Parts: sequence; structure tokens; C-alpha cells
Amino acid sequence: MVMLTLHDALLIVDIQNDFLPGGALGISDGDKIISVLANYIRRFHAQSLPIFLTRDCHPPDHCSFRPQGGPWPVHCIVGSAGSLPPPSFVTPPSAVIIYKAIDRDQDAYSAFQHTALDRHLRALNTQRLFIGGLATDYCVLNSVKDAQTLGYDVCLLMDGIKAVNLQAEDGRRAEAEMIRLGAVPVRWEMLET
Repeated sequence: MVMLTLHDALLIVDIQNDFLPGGALGISDGDKIISVLANYIRRFHAQSLPIFLTRDCHPPDHCSFRPQGGPWPVHCIVGSAGSLPPPSFVTPPSAVIIYKAIDRDQDAYSAFQHTALDRHLRALNTQRLFIGGLATDYCVLNSVKDAQTLGYDVCLLMDGIKAVNLQAEDGRRAEAEMIRLGAVPVRWEMLET
């Protein structure tokens, strides 16, 4: 079992329409984790623990897009419907949104890359991060790795992640790498009530 403490925070990565089925870069079954993540959000909010949400926020000519020579279709353009979370993903007003990959010439998979997330967490004396969201093999993986490099303990929400899986086993490999690096695999039923 895992007990939440005053030094914990929740980080939910990139729950945005363009990453959900039917979106510009839709992840198969990406919508299936929304209700699970909502449970985590409610638990952290009920215990007055910090909640952070990342959002890809790209300019129209971002370097990661295929027309600019990048690997990805155009997605999560600032101000577009695809950049927004789905209406079913309800979050408390106290949740802090971290916008990432906003610079045209710099890609950013990690929630920490060129953002104020680390400063927010240090100001709150956060020591452990519970991380879930999209996608396991890219933004979740890189956020977990950076969190560990910065000295945070990480709990990986195994029931709250989905992978792009450009190659069939990418998600499974990313999970194994995060756990090998020290992330603790957690599921909803493991949280102390």
C-alpha cells in the first residue's frame, strides 16, 4: 500500500484532444485512462495536495511537425480545440497548468524542459511525484527521467498511462526503463484510503 503525504504532488501529462482517439496524434485507448486519472485527481484534491497538468502548446510551424521535417503530424496548436482537454476531464481550479514545447525551434517531451515546474515543486517542498498521462513512451517517460534526475521520488501510475507504440513494444519498454531507474509502479487500489 502507498500512503500519501504532505510532500507528494500529482503530475498528469498531456490529456489533450489531439492525443485521444480521433485526434491528430490519437493514442489507441488513450481515452480509457481519463476516469482513472480523475480518481487520482479527486484523491489529491481531497487531501489538498498539489496537482499539475501539462499541455503541449505548439506554434503552427513547430519543429516537431512533419512539414518542418519533424516526426509528428501537426498537433496541439496553441488555441486549437485539439490542444484542449476533453470536457470529460474535469480538474479543480487549484490545478496548475504547465505549458510545454511552446518554442518553435525546440521540442520538449519532458514536463520539466523549459518550464517552471521544478520551481513550483521546490517552493511546495515536494519530494515525491505521482506521474501518469500520455504518452508512456514519450512525454511520460521523459518527465519521469527528468524528475528522477532532479532528485524527486517517482510513483508511476500504471493504470493511468497509455503508449503511442510506434513500435509494438515501445510502451512496455518505456515502463521497464522507468521502473529500472527507480520509479515505483502504483495502481489506484494500492493507495491508502
